[in-house]
Amino acid sequence: MSRFVTHVPLRWTDQDAYRHVNHARVVTLLEEARVELAFTAAGAEGLSGFSTGLLVAGLEVSYRRQIRYRPQPLLVTMDVRDVRAASFTLGYEMHDGPEASDTVAVTAATRMALYDLQADRVRRLNADEREFLARWSDDAAPGSRRAGAESAGAGSTR
Repeated sequence: MSRFVTHVPLRWTDQDAYRHVNHARVVTLLEEARVELAFTAAGAEGLSGFSTGLLVAGLEVSYRRQIRYRPQPLLVTMDVRDVRAASFTLGYEMHDGPEASDTVAVTAATRMALYDLQADRVRRLNADEREFLARWSDDAAPGSRRAGAESAGAGSTR
């Protein structure tokens, strides 16, 4: 499966009294990784629809091991699943360190819904958005362009 890859920095304030990254802060780190994909990478390709209305409709997080604070960023890989007319799911693996060889500490999934803020209603994915998401999905439609899914990009490695 092709995966979007990014790094998220840890902050001293991410740890709790037990000296590991707080469970709620992990969700914030996942959000930062999601922003890299949906806002930064998509925006670099001229896709602004995600940044103007993308809501979390559901969240599931599994904590597999504690993450202790360190100055190095954490590696987060993401894939796209279950693309529907107006929603899709992002799957995450957060590693306990900056390398792919570091143990996966957290797995998660967020169900994302596209939303038209002006009309105050859910909206459908357009063809360009579907093509963008297909790069990180095994569910890609035949003939979808998945080029670049394994090459380096601005601020991320795919």
